[in-house]
Amino acid sequence: MALLELEKVEKLFFSRDSMTTAIKNISCAIDKGEFVSVIGPSGCGKSTLLSLISGLIHPTSGTIKLDGKEIKKPTPETGYMLQQDYLFPWLTIEQNITLGLKTMGKLTEETRKHSLYLLNELGLGDRANHYPNELSGGMRQRAALVRMLTSDPKLLLLDEPFSALDYQTKLKLEDLVFSTIKQHRKTAILVTHDIGEAIAMSDRIILLSHRPAQVIRIFNIPDELRNALPFQARNHPAFNGWFQDVWKELESLEQQI
Repeated sequence: MALLELEKVEKLFFSRDSMTTAIKNISCAIDKGEFVSVIGPSGCGKSTLLSLISGLIHPTSGTIKLDGKEIKKPTPETGYMLQQDYLFPWLTIEQNITLGLKTMGKLTEETRKHSLYLLNELGLGDRANHYPNELSGGMRQRAALVRMLTSDPKLLLLDEPFSALDYQTKLKLEDLVFSTIKQHRKTAILVTHDIGEAIAMSDRIILLSHRPAQVIRIFNIPDELRNALPFQARNHPAFNGWFQDVWKELESLEQQI
């Protein structure tokens, strides 16, 4: 069953002297529990698409529905995780991860304990009273993931959340985020420039064209890769063939510039 539905979505940006079409006629559906990656040439509009889905900006035409309801503004039903963790440096990790609950008036002893349970699940149970500058980059991103999960959103939007990390930390965090999302049966959309990351983490990959962004192709990742942890998927015999297929499609778009 589709959790997210986009129908003929277009986004135009206007300035005093010009008009730019960023997104053009995108229609697709994402099922509950599905993990989908969005890739495409640099600057094609991947992050703009996430902003539309989050309700931060509105489509010029077309509709975006979450669980059957049209998205018209940001909602707690959607969680957002960015390249930067945006933890408040003057708050402890516990205060950071419960800030959303407090803002929504949902911070109770029960929800606080659940937040600390999630923090412990991601290996940060002993860091609740620390401040962000006392944590490594990977730890901060784990805290940002906990902050996103505490409000129990239906849809998770991940905008290149691992790109600022060193490679070893990135690979470890991919496994942790993937397993956490699957364990909690969340639906997720990942924007990434990393083809390997998209293949290793996804059920499907949506390839966008140059701006204006349109859906060029959707890759359905086979079960032997999609059911494995990302690190295991990267070492699977089928991985390289899929990498080459996706890379060739993306490369052909780059050559059209």
